[in-house]
Amino acid sequence: MIVNFSHMKKRWEHLRERRWFIILTNKFVLATIGFIVWMSFLDVNSYRIHNELNNEIEDLEASIQYYQEEIAKDKAQLEELNSDPDKLEKFAREQHWMKRDGEVIYLIEE
Repeated sequence: MIVNFSHMKKRWEHLRERRWFIILTNKFVLATIGFIVWMSFLDVNSYRIHNELNNEIEDLEASIQYYQEEIAKDKAQLEELNSDPDKLEKFAREQHWMKRDGEVIYLIEE
């Protein structure tokens, strides 16, 4: 049995004449493409993971900003309550349902 590889040889020569085939079969191009795919998707330090971590950092920075604003509000309220005894009493009555001697407090839920 004789196998004729001339057809395959012609096909291979035809492909080798095309510029894109020569470029894509270069071992340095293949290694570079493999490296880019590896670093973009598969590695521990991939672009995808960096993007997720950057989004988490932005969320945490927004939380920090929110809590700093809340701390500033609470400090202002604390300063106000410490400076005026009437406001301190009003706050204690409204928030903690404190009462004076001889008073009765009725809580009505809506």
